Amino acid sequence: MNDRIVTRNQTQESVLATNKVLRNTYALLSMTLLWSAVVAGVAMAFNLPHPGLIITLVGFYGLLFLTEKNRDNAMGLVFTFLLTGFMGYTLGPILNMYIGAGMGWAITPALGGTAITFLACSFYALTTKRDLSFLGGMLMAGFVVLLVGMVANIFLQLPMLSLAISGLFVLFSTGVILLTTQSIVRGGETNYISATVALYVSIYNLFLSLLQILGVMGGDD
Repeated sequence: MNDRIVTRNQTQESVLATNKVLRNTYALLSMTLLWSAVVAGVAMAFNLPHPGLIITLVGFYGLLFLTEKNRDNAMGLVFTFLLTGFMGYTLGPILNMYIGAGMGWAITPALGGTAITFLACSFYALTTKRDLSFLGGMLMAGFVVLLVGMVANIFLQLPMLSLAISGLFVLFSTGVILLTTQSIVRGGETNYISATVALYVSIYNLFLSLLQILGVMGGDD
């Protein structure tokens, strides 16, 4: 009897801990998305220049490293907002570029598509009994393919290759959202800062990829 009570208590504690991580993740994700949008809006309003590929990569991976290193203390939150603010800043000039090119119409459907995809993936990951851990290996392979494709396109600058990379990014980001969300639900991911960053980066890449796909398709009309 005592063993059953202990087991029941442990199960309840595990469920409460999981719910806390999930709740904190969504709360922090909402705040970082709002913060990122505000920074992007400021960058657009002042027509600030894009920092360039090298600074973007150094800034992103540097802040990502610092965020993960400090994920168990208060500085992790500081670096999370620095990271998402920086990514919001890089987004502003990109959106201005689309507007300047007469493709501002693509922004709203890209936002809508991103929101629908995130909500659908989250709902599925939260409710399905299917184990999605198999996605881990596929995502690793997909990351390598994306990395090779992006490096190749720096030199080749092929529109169709860019479109293919964007399509792969949509699939990759969708997979990360599914895997991260289920990992939280099943207790595999216990740090809400790491979970938030993973979901934020996926949403960011998903939005940019949909934006590029819509821009290319619209430009062909």
